[in-house]
Amino acid sequence: MTSQFFTYNKGKVIQALRYHFITRREIKVMMILVNVFAIVSAFLFFLKKISPVAFLVSSFLWFALMIAFWYLLPVTIYKKSATFKDKFKATFGKDEFTIENERGSRSWPWKEFSTTMESPHFFHLYFNTRSFFIVPKEAFPDDDLDIARKLLAAKVGK
Repeated sequence: MTSQFFTYNKGKVIQALRYHFITRREIKVMMILVNVFAIVSAFLFFLKKISPVAFLVSSFLWFALMIAFWYLLPVTIYKKSATFKDKFKATFGKDEFTIENERGSRSWPWKEFSTTMESPHFFHLYFNTRSFFIVPKEAFPDDDLDIARKLLAAKVGK
């Protein structure tokens, strides 16, 4: 099954990168710990057990992490990657995944992908926890979208 040629929409790519970061286990754990720390410091500040400075430091840490993971990291990666400015066509074959543009193509056997994830606008195909492709769902006609889902479920991570 072959997609139509597609380009990446900046807003949707940034949202997909947010999904990628938020689904990473180490980031989830860190965000939970920072949120718990912020809640505990707010509670202790309310009980007048800690000074306002300690509460402000915990609040600043929370804001800094949220800004970094929600805005700075996705925007930085989008700007650094030339891939998101190119035009591609993806082929989900029986034995391999192929991506091509005007300059050439590259194929990978399905076994090289460790996992897959679906976000609202993309299929995420992971080689490992840090290296992945995102393929827009809008590149496939509606009836091919379900076929692509089933193919990814059958081929990746097996």
